[in-house]
Parts: sequence; structure tokens; C-alpha cells
Amino acid sequence: MKTAIVTGATSGIGRATTRALVDAGWQVIATGRRADRLKALTDEHGERVHAVTFDIRDDAARDAALDALPERFRGIDLLVNNAGLALGTAPAQNADLAQWRTMIDTNVTALVAITHRLLPAIIARKGAIVNIGSVAGSYPYTGGNVYGGTKAFVEQFSLNLRSDLHGTGVRVSTIQPGMVETEFTLVRTGGDQKASDTLYGGSAPMTADDIAATVLWIATLPPHLNINRLELMPVSQSLAGFQVARNS
Repeated sequence: MKTAIVTGATSGIGRATTRALVDAGWQVIATGRRADRLKALTDEHGERVHAVTFDIRDDAARDAALDALPERFRGIDLLVNNAGLALGTAPAQNADLAQWRTMIDTNVTALVAITHRLLPAIIARKGAIVNIGSVAGSYPYTGGNVYGGTKAFVEQFSLNLRSDLHGTGVRVSTIQPGMVETEFTLVRTGGDQKASDTLYGGSAPMTADDIAATVLWIATLPPHLNINRLELMPVSQSLAGFQVARNS
């Protein structure tokens, strides 16, 4: 039985990915900060899910949890770096610096730290790494500032990681979703349900299950194939034009 570790498994894409992998016959180490939601996953899937509760930014807690993994979960075939967030929608000149730092600490620093920690295990199994990026890493928009910057980092880190892992048999992929209806906007806006409903209403956005199915597809490809990067959007979403300020 293959083993995956999914970060940020308490909601959205992470939770859906955990379920998709288990349904496909994998066992999953599910990580996150909310113990009650992780317990719901273990209640649902039994011993096929091993839940570990920690903040992905806490190096000591992360290492303690990974060091304490049961023996049968120690061989890692797949790392899904899903934990991440956007905070705030203000333009840079009005943004909260603390929110910027939280995004960098979560989306960049924590992602590279857990990847570095697990690389020996993944190399030993000729496994795979799937990093969840965003179209925001490729296409700027007002208020995207540091969030977009962190997701651009995810893409470049993934490509460079693949270069470094050349010859090891390890596959590295980035999935770059557009609009997916999850708790993303609630987190970004501090719990503004109206803002979330307005963004997704009538737009037929992608779902967490759509992205989870994509993760599963990549993870189960023949070992000689690598998806470098994969960008997805709902049909209702497309690229916008350039902005032009007149008489400024």
C-alpha cells in the first residue's frame, strides 16, 4: 500500500485529496491545525488515515509529529504540499505587513521546510511531490501582491527541485488552480461569507474534488512520466486585460 502525506488536510483541497487518495487505495498522513477536523477524517476512514496535528510553520512540532509516525506510515511515496493561504485583498500600499509575513511563512518557508525534511524518504521510494500553486503566481491582479509572489515561488521552487532531483526517479509537479470554491475567500476576508458568496455565486467554479482528482491522476501516472506544471481554470474564468490609468 502506498503512503501519502497531505498538508492542510482539514478543509478544501487538502481534505478532498485525502479522501480521493484513500478511496483509491492509499493510506494518508493528514496534517493540519484543527484536531477536530482531522478526527473526522480518521473517523471516516479508520486506520487508513493517520492524523497529526501541528501548525505547518512550527518546525519543532512538525518534526516531533513526523518522528512519531507509526512504522507503517514512514515510507513516503507522495507529498502533497497543500497547506497555504491568502490574507487580505488590499493593494500593497494599504496592506497589513503581518498578513504578508504570515503568507510567506506558510506558503513559502513552511513548504520548503517540510519538503526538505521528507526528501530522503521520498527519494528512497522514488516517490512524487505535488505542490499546490495558483494562477496568481503567473497572472497579477490588484490585491494579489504577496500571495501571488508566494505562488510564483512555489512554481520556481518546484522546477528547480525537479532539476536537483534529476536521476533519482522522484517526480515533482505543480498544480496551478484558478477559482476553486473552498474556505479560501472566507480565510482571506476574515470570515466574510457575503464576500465569498459574491465571488463564487453563479460562476460554476471548480471544486476541491476537481483538484483532488487531478492530484490523484498525477500521483498514479506511470513512473516514467512527469507533469511539470498544470494550470486549471473553470470555463467561466479567463484572463483579464491590462489596466491603464489616464491622466495620472
